Amino acid sequence: MDEVDSIGGSRVEGNQGGDSEVQRTMLELLNQLDGFEPTQNIKVLMATNRMDILDDALLRPGRIDRKIEFPNPNEESRLEIIKIHSRKMNLMRDIKLREIAKKMHGASGAECKAVCTEAGMFALRERRVHVTQEDFEMAVTKVMKKILIQICPKSNCGNRFIFIWFQFG
Repeated sequence: MDEVDSIGGSRVEGNQGGDSEVQRTMLELLNQLDGFEPTQNIKVLMATNRMDILDDALLRPGRIDRKIEFPNPNEESRLEIIKIHSRKMNLMRDIKLREIAKKMHGASGAECKAVCTEAGMFALRERRVHVTQEDFEMAVTKVMKKILIQICPKSNCGNRFIFIWFQFG
């Protein structure tokens, strides 16, 4: 189940309208998770970007047996991702990809790829054959601005993915 937070969010009293439908769906999910026989070899995988809003009843032991976090890449990993996505690009010789990776603290692999794509687009828009350091700098500014908008305001959950694994039996 992807985006389990859409139905597994914390329950709040006084919800109306569509929220009550979501709560009923959540209660049914909890009932189904409790209904597996120990002899059944059933595994349920769930994914969320918002572990912080999942209902405590969903997170209790016996329902969730494993929580595996896939954090965003560190600087060295971001550099490798940028190298992979820029290897077929015509780069100027003086480009310092490590500096780009440093400036992208907290970025995901997808955002690293987006920076490479944007840098290439900046060069194309100016009808240049080679991508420059400035293209990468502008791309980082553009992509990282989007990242800052996406980060959860109430917590420091960032853009991490949390995968949850259930094993019954």
